[in-house]
Amino acid sequence: MARIIYVEDDDLMGHVVQEVLTQAGHLIGVVPHGTLGFETIAFKKPELVILDLGLPGMTGIEVLKHLRQISSTYMIPILVLTANQSAEAAEQAMGAGANDVMLKPFVPADLIARVADVLSVHGFGNDLIRRDS
Repeated sequence: MARIIYVEDDDLMGHVVQEVLTQAGHLIGVVPHGTLGFETIAFKKPELVILDLGLPGMTGIEVLKHLRQISSTYMIPILVLTANQSAEAAEQAMGAGANDVMLKPFVPADLIARVADVLSVHGFGNDLIRRDS
């Protein structure tokens, strides 16, 4: 189980992603505003951030850039989940420090797999394995 913060201003999308990832065993909170999302992430330091690009307050790219400038948050993996299908948006997100970009709409199983991949690449759970060995 990973602690995840999803920054998304669309209530329906926030609910869908929260439901999908909760059923997959994760603990997920949804924050509907870029500035509040940044503050929440900086305070809570989750194991994963899922970030929309089109947000009120700070945009997703601004949130991403600010998170990558703070020593306590720069290593948190960030999955951008966006409806913007332009190659430029994906390049901008990756250039700002995103670990992966996924497009909306999505297949729930694909989101679960992508979250698992991003978490495993960043060593989520490895400390537990070492302690048990």
